[in-house]
Amino acid sequence: MNGTMIQYFHWYTEGNGKLWEEVKNNAEYLADLGITMAWLPPAYKGNSGENSVGYDPYDLFDLGEFDQKGSISTKYGNKKQYTEAVEALRKVNIGTIVDIVLNHKAGGDEKEKFNVYKVDPNNRLNFLSEPFEIESYTKFTFPVRNKKYSDFIWDFTCFSGVDYAEGQEGNFIYQIINDFGEGWEEMTSNEKGNYDFLMYNDIDHRNPYVREELNYWAKWYYDIIEYEGVRLDAVKHQSPDFYKEWLYTLRKNTGKNIFAVGEFWAPGETELLEKYVEDTEGAMSLFDASLHKNLHIASKSGDEYDLRTIFDNTFLKSNPTLAVTVVDNHDTQPLQALEAPVEPWFKPIAYALILLRADGFPCIFYPDLFGAHYKDYGKDGNEHDIFLEKVDKIEELLKLRKNNAYGNQKDYFEDANCIGWIREGDGEHQGCAVVISNKDTYEKPMEIGKQYSGQYFYDALGRFENKIQIDENGWANFPVPAGNVSVWIPE
Repeated sequence: MNGTMIQYFHWYTEGNGKLWEEVKNNAEYLADLGITMAWLPPAYKGNSGENSVGYDPYDLFDLGEFDQKGSISTKYGNKKQYTEAVEALRKVNIGTIVDIVLNHKAGGDEKEKFNVYKVDPNNRLNFLSEPFEIESYTKFTFPVRNKKYSDFIWDFTCFSGVDYAEGQEGNFIYQIINDFGEGWEEMTSNEKGNYDFLMYNDIDHRNPYVREELNYWAKWYYDIIEYEGVRLDAVKHQSPDFYKEWLYTLRKNTGKNIFAVGEFWAPGETELLEKYVEDTEGAMSLFDASLHKNLHIASKSGDEYDLRTIFDNTFLKSNPTLAVTVVDNHDTQPLQALEAPVEPWFKPIAYALILLRADGFPCIFYPDLFGAHYKDYGKDGNEHDIFLEKVDKIEELLKLRKNNAYGNQKDYFEDANCIGWIREGDGEHQGCAVVISNKDTYEKPMEIGKQYSGQYFYDALGRFENKIQIDENGWANFPVPAGNVSVWIPE
């Protein structure tokens, strides 16, 4: 069956420990739609406790088990609920992708004094001071957990930089002076001079004791829930050498070919993603930020956008076997720093483009399947009331991927405002014909194949009531409504 992933959360997912129960209750529904892997949010305790989305990690060994940071549960539930949710997914053959944040730690238990350089946040190679001593929360002792599962103590030697110094004013970054490496770690991108530092206490992966602990934790985590994949946060800011080693060790220690996808968010810079693939020797897939950018622009541009260029300069085009495609995610949704949502009218088109074609591993977004409502403050300082509607025909599109999107693909991309393609089907599945328009109503002539000669096709999305008949040569004119998508399958 075609692989399909769901990001089963968003930035404003309701808290109160409800998500793990929801995952468990919806497992069979997801399987019926053809979902094969579920990317779940970070499951360990963050600095914000039960209010943490999960990207401010405090204790990787606390999966909702210890009364730390003001709660036992995480935002999504407790450890028992988490393991039950993963087991419910497993029973219906849905693999779990765990969200892993190894770039930084937050919420240290004790302050330490150590020497640093003050650096320019906009150019981390520009030192603004001679070495001097600061005090910061860099010691992690996890007193409540009390050395259960691991007795490792994190201290300032485990970090390359911090963004907090007691008594210091201004928005600066402080590069830590320690014995495990000079300066920042080497990155694939030279953005901001060096983009090793992102936030909080930046983990120094050159420290061999840190690497040993993170390797141990990955196997410990696997033994708890036996995850099938990992989503690696902020790999743009982490050493490719580290992840190459970490993934090799994880796969060796588990004896499993654990799926991995990294978040290297660099829209329009596909060459950087290709360089990262080279630097990691193909150890992981990557999200296609450039395709998302194209989808966003196309949705904003209406009929002025040339649909023939929708895959230009994308990771999907240059590396289809390692591209994970998205229409939106938790960082691009409204009110987030990287806000760039795809407009609602275009979303059925966008999902057809990632779900019904041969290349890429598509990932659907929770609000697009279930809808979402939340309030938060925007860049203008005002509170906004956001309603995200369920994408029109999303369930039908998912089932079409599950049942019809197989076999040889032939593209018909000769018109700027109307493109289409056919999937011939294979021995087990009948094919489909997909037509997209961002302007007028069209009829796209396409060859579905002589094996369908004389058969009647109907629009599985219900855009048209009339059926069409395939001629003796395997051709037909497949209609599409204005600004929409139609998918034709044999009756």
